[in-house]
Amino acid sequence: MISGSALLSLFIQLVVAGLIFWVIWWGLGAAGIPEPFNKVIRVIVVVLVVIFLINLLLSLGGHPLIRWR
Repeated sequence: MISGSALLSLFIQLVVAGLIFWVIWWGLGAAGIPEPFNKVIRVIVVVLVVIFLINLLLSLGGHPLIRWR
């Protein structure tokens, strides 16, 4: 069973991570990086965000993908 404090902590982490992702995404668009490099950087950012989200959701079950210590 998941406690209310764990859900609140999860919600705060998701909001903060979403804001950071949005700022990075906006910054990449505003920087005007040439197209091949822009696409590579965006793919890397998306992969990192997906790994973060998978780790966040798996940690609710007690078995995170990556342990941050």
